[in-house]
Formats: sequence, C-alpha cells, structure tokens
Amino acid sequence: MSDTLPDLAIVYEHPEWFEPLFAALDRHGVTYVKVPLAGHTFDPAASPAPATVVFSRVAMSSFLRDPEHPIFYAQSLFEHWQGQGTRVVNASALNIDTSKARQMSLIARLGLKGPATRVAHRQADIPAAAEGLRFPVLVKADIGGAGAGITRYETPETLAEAAGEAWCPAGVNGLSLIQEYAPRRDGRITRVETLNGRYLYAIDIESPGDAFDLCPADACLVRPGAPTLTMTKTTPPDEIIAAVERLAVAAGLEVGGIEYLIDDRDGSVRIYDINGLSNFVAKPVEVLGFDPHDDLVDWLKGIVAEEKGRRA
Repeated sequence: MSDTLPDLAIVYEHPEWFEPLFAALDRHGVTYVKVPLAGHTFDPAASPAPATVVFSRVAMSSFLRDPEHPIFYAQSLFEHWQGQGTRVVNASALNIDTSKARQMSLIARLGLKGPATRVAHRQADIPAAAEGLRFPVLVKADIGGAGAGITRYETPETLAEAAGEAWCPAGVNGLSLIQEYAPRRDGRITRVETLNGRYLYAIDIESPGDAFDLCPADACLVRPGAPTLTMTKTTPPDEIIAAVERLAVAAGLEVGGIEYLIDDRDGSVRIYDINGLSNFVAKPVEVLGFDPHDDLVDWLKGIVAEEKGRRA
C-alpha cells in the first residue's frame, strides 16, 4: 500500500450535500479525495481504494435523482475494497439503510416500538396485508429517502383501488411497507444523531401539515418545493437515548440518525426511521451551539491514525 495515499476518500452521489464536511476536513488539515459515484467504475481483480480510509456518504434518496442510481453499486464497491483490507466507514450501515422492512424488524427484535407495519412485494397483496391495521395507513417504498412517495390512504377501499391499479408506492427493490398512520404529538418528530454508536445531539423538527420530507440539512432546505421546517435543539429522556444507542450499534451505524415520534393516540414512542447518511442540521452553531462536523472529523482522524498504525 502506498505511503502517499490521502488520509480519506469521501464517496458520495449528491454533488452539494457534503460541502460542510469538506470545509471541516480542510479546517482540520485532513488530506482527502472526493470520489463522486457518477462515472465511477472498478475492476474486481484490481482497483485498490483511493485513500487510507474510505467514508461512505451514499444516500438512499439517490434513486430520486437518477434512475441509474449507485445504491447497489456502492455495496459491491465497498465490499471489494474491504476485501482488500481497506477500512470503509459506515459501509456496515448499508444493509439496514437499504430496507425499511429490515429496520422495522430490528426495532421489534430489540423490544422497541415502531408503527404497526406489514410488508408486501406485490401490489395485489397490499390490501390483504393491511387487514387488522387501523386506518388511515401509509404506504412507503422499502428504499426511500426524503419522504419519497409516501402516500396516505384513509380507507381500505381507497387502498384496494390504488393497489388494483398498481399505484401504491414500491421501492426500487419492489417492496412496499403498509403502516398505521401515527399522528405526531404537537406536530413534531425528533431526530437523534449518533456517532460511533453514541448520542451526539437531537433536534425536534416541526413541519406544516403532514409533510414527510423532513431532511434538516442545508442543501435539502433550499430545494424547490421543500417544506418549511422549524428545527430546535432538544435532549430526549435518558431511556430514549439509551434505546437509540442500542439500536445504532445493532444496526451497524457508525454515523447515523434515528427518528421517532410520540404517537398522539397513546403517548407511546414510535421509532420509524434509521438513516445511515446523517446530513447534519443546517446552521448547526446557531441551532446546536456547536458544529457536529468537527466531532465527526476528529473521530475520522482517529480511525485514519489507527489504520496507518496497523499498516506500519
């Protein structure tokens, strides 16, 4: 392995989301290369990693921007580099990030609560899968992002009609989730960010109406048609922080966000999303009092140092 490799390679799809990360790396003097996935190819018999450590910043919402999205390509690429002995940060999150069905199963296995959910792979099976759920229900794509395609159905009849016409949301892998709609108490959800399996910060996010696109990052907020979000720093109860940390470790999240709401029907905590990307909140110093990118980069510097020591 070359001693002249950069410290870090940032592998990503979105051309704008990671400017705050690049700025933090510059502040900390980390040598890095940008590796956009558009135009990228690799040789399974060669193609070594471009840096000492690789950091995955692959967004599940990439299929919204390009039908030739890199979600599954990235999984093969990272496994290739890992097979050569390269440390790929957050590649472990891709298995859970690429399936909301797997997320709901993991939440249940850990004894935590999510929305009541059924999973189907054929549109014709969706009405039967919804039997026993309280309406309204939401139908979600298994691989989502930015609230993509989530549709609310008020009655079994409207759901059956949509399924009969194959109008219900389905993921790029063909799977659909049918979930009881859980009304959010006070119109807010809470997003908890974790780093290396530990609590980093949390924010309450409020949106007008029932908006499902709740991405809090700078580039998300300036998109045409993006909802107006109110973001406020919060500190969840200790038991929720402990549950989130346990879930982050079990999910393989090295850097990731977990979202929950308080179900206004019964006051229960419902964890509904595990996000392996974690675009941090816009204007972090204003909202949080610190910039979490500095914490992230400090942690990445430690990983780079470990890898260099291992190879010495």
